Amino acid sequence: QVQLVESGGGLVQPGGSLRLSCAASQNIFSVNSMGWYRQAPGKQRELVVTINNSDITNYADSVKGRFTISRDNTKNTVHLHMNNLKPEDTAVYYCNALGILYYNGDGPKHLDAYWGQGTQVTVSS
Repeated sequence: QVQLVESGGGLVQPGGSLRLSCAASQNIFSVNSMGWYRQAPGKQRELVVTINNSDITNYADSVKGRFTISRDNTKNTVHLHMNNLKPEDTAVYYCNALGILYYNGDGPKHLDAYWGQGTQVTVSS
C-alpha cells in the first residue's frame, strides 16, 4: 500500500543534535500534512511538530527553539533537526502523514492518515 520510512534515530549525549528523516513511498503523489510525534515509555504519544502544504508549522512548546522541521514537497519527505537534546526527549519518534493521495495500480486512492514504524531516540550521558 503506502510506506513512511523513518531514519536517523540513535543515541546522543545531552546537548547534542540528531536529524530524523521520513520519506514517503513513491506511489504517494501528495500529502496534505506531515509531522512527528513521540512516545516515551509509560506515556501517551504526543505531538512534536507538524507542517502542512502551506509550510505552516505547529510545534509542541517543549521543543520550540530546539527542533526544526523542513519539508520537500516534491519528494514528500520531512526532516526533523533536533538540537540541544535533553534526556526528556528520549522516546520513539513516529512520522505521520495526513490526507494522502496514492496510486496502487487500480487508480488514485485516498488515505486519511498513516504512521511510520518509529525510530528510537535516546538522550543519555
